[in-house]
Amino acid sequence: MRRIKKLTLENITIIDTSSKGKSVGKTKEGEVVFIDNGVPGDIVDVHVYKKRKGYFEGKIDKIISSSPHRVDPKCDHFGICGGCKWQNMEYSTQLIYKQKEVFENIKRISKIELIEPETILGSSKQYFYRNKMEFSFSNRRWLTTEEINNKGKKLDKNGLGFHKPGMWDKIIDINKCYLQEEPSNKIRNSIRDYSIKNNLSFYDHHYKSGLLRTLIIRTSSIGDLMVLIQFFESDLKKTHGLLDYLKSEFPKITSLNYCVNKKDNDTIYDQEIICYSGKDHITEVMEDLSFKITPKSFYQTNSQQAHELYKLALNFAKLEGSEIVYDLYTGTGTIAQFVSKKCHKVIGIESITEAINAAKYNAKVNNIKNVEFVVGDMKKVFNDDFIKNHGKADVIITDPPRDGMHKKVIDQILKLSPSKIVYISCNSATQARDLAILKSKYKITRSRAVDMFPQTHHVENVVLLEK
Repeated sequence: MRRIKKLTLENITIIDTSSKGKSVGKTKEGEVVFIDNGVPGDIVDVHVYKKRKGYFEGKIDKIISSSPHRVDPKCDHFGICGGCKWQNMEYSTQLIYKQKEVFENIKRISKIELIEPETILGSSKQYFYRNKMEFSFSNRRWLTTEEINNKGKKLDKNGLGFHKPGMWDKIIDINKCYLQEEPSNKIRNSIRDYSIKNNLSFYDHHYKSGLLRTLIIRTSSIGDLMVLIQFFESDLKKTHGLLDYLKSEFPKITSLNYCVNKKDNDTIYDQEIICYSGKDHITEVMEDLSFKITPKSFYQTNSQQAHELYKLALNFAKLEGSEIVYDLYTGTGTIAQFVSKKCHKVIGIESITEAINAAKYNAKVNNIKNVEFVVGDMKKVFNDDFIKNHGKADVIITDPPRDGMHKKVIDQILKLSPSKIVYISCNSATQARDLAILKSKYKITRSRAVDMFPQTHHVENVVLLEK
């Protein structure tokens, strides 16, 4: 790779989108140009900042002609924050390109000629749909050009928000985010302002120092509200002062938590979480089911659309009541419990102990007696002894992480040979890779994409495999 000092490509027509959310154009010579924040149908001049063999990367220098699908983004941080790259594209067009990506990945990677896929399931909420947001503190926030050029003004460089794309040590100080409903923005801004006023130190990513590290805000459909502040240094006076301020200023917080994490990375799964005030969890409700959500729990971040996703998975499975179902990568057991009324028994497997404990708790609260949950590394636990102990599955539902399923897991599924597999994926590329192996015994009979993340290029896909 080589960087380009100054090169502009003129009159580039944007013709497509790419898997990472960028738009795609071509030069007259046929070279591909990946463009930030473009919309298919735009004709633009592109300032190139990277060149590799066969393609360029750049940003729009000038819009010659706007696409009919281009809209004004709502967010003031658009184009700087990398969170909602498609916010300048009308929603109906977003759905077209999401479905196209899924279809092409399956065809190109798995070499399967799909039946015509069912129409993508769009989200009824295109903004304020997330139930979980994570923000980072930094004492080296990203500065605008105006701030840098204003030499006479003393700047406060503390910020609380999102990492600047391509700059691991820079945080964009977010004023208003359109992804999570209030009081999310009020809480974040209040924490930032209180901390600056009271001289609480923000994290320094270079020197690994500072008190304040990350902030997580979780909400639920019934109005529960969780706040978790991750501190890097231990200072009980300052920590308790900030937490007491939040208790007073936001009495509707139902679960106020903190932890002190001195590791190089800020993951919390191996950390002790301390509940400072309220309950140690919040509750989410789906139909007649309730789910305990702890600070470490995985739960689909779009609650409303998760319900639609699970209904679709159940529709694909077409359970008749006598089946044994395996729910691989069960998380807190939401899918397992959702389908349990329609089958004889469900066995869920998950690697995170706390998630399995929550799944068992939820099953007890929901009075569901035909579910079992097993904790362990999937590729080790899901073996012949497991099948002997729990019975041969008629249907497998699998919802793996972005990396897809381990080869050993796929081999065990093929050996088990259930009549149906419902494969839910947040990464259609790794899903297609796995389908390429499964097609030795199975054919795709249904496929439908589900948009869980409006304004982004991310998309889920549900596939039904039958022998």
